[in-house]
Amino acid sequence: MNGEFDLVVLVADADMEWVMRTLLEKRADSLRIRPLRFDVRRHPGRDPGVYREAHSFLRFFLGKARYALVLVDREGSGQEHRLTAEEMEVELEARLRQNGWAHRRGRPRAAAIVLDPELEVWVWSPSPHVAQVLGVTQAQLQQVRDTFAARTDGKPERPKEALYEALRLGRRPQSARIFQELAERVSLDTHERAFDRLRSTLQGWFPSRNSGAEEETDEEERASLLGA
Repeated sequence: MNGEFDLVVLVADADMEWVMRTLLEKRADSLRIRPLRFDVRRHPGRDPGVYREAHSFLRFFLGKARYALVLVDREGSGQEHRLTAEEMEVELEARLRQNGWAHRRGRPRAAAIVLDPELEVWVWSPSPHVAQVLGVTQAQLQQVRDTFAARTDGKPERPKEALYEALRLGRRPQSARIFQELAERVSLDTHERAFDRLRSTLQGWFPSRNSGAEEETDEEERASLLGA
């Protein structure tokens, strides 16, 4: 993407990339944010690479994007036995601040969202569209839920394995297209720690035009990008 833009998003894999592209391109109204100019980049080192190198990877975008967002799975990051999701977010954001993404006017310019245990936790919404996208009946989806131990929020403790089982029943191959379809169709009025954090972060940075919240003027945006 050429020129200045609102947001750069760093993700670990194609599934995350298509979720974020779809949400930002097609679901801005549902997220209650304004339309954005954005860029989504995938780290070649996947989750460990994002965790270790997000601050250096995103340094290139300091003069190009107003805000930076990092998404990473806790599972597979190499930190799952050492840090909680919240602790990972604190570490990532501290490194981002130290490497140019300092707060401006009391507002953070960068945020980290750690999915615990992984992106697939967002699949397990109560929306009826989940079964349709996965190619199973509601009864089959409930069968999968009953097979896997549940967290306190009712979602499977092993959401990725549960998703694979549902796809096996629905005879659908696993692909990033699944996540794109879910992001297009599933209601966003759901509550999960990481998704709530994502939504509130975006709303804080990019409030919808009719929300009444204040946002920087174009002149202030240009000055900040130029380091003024």
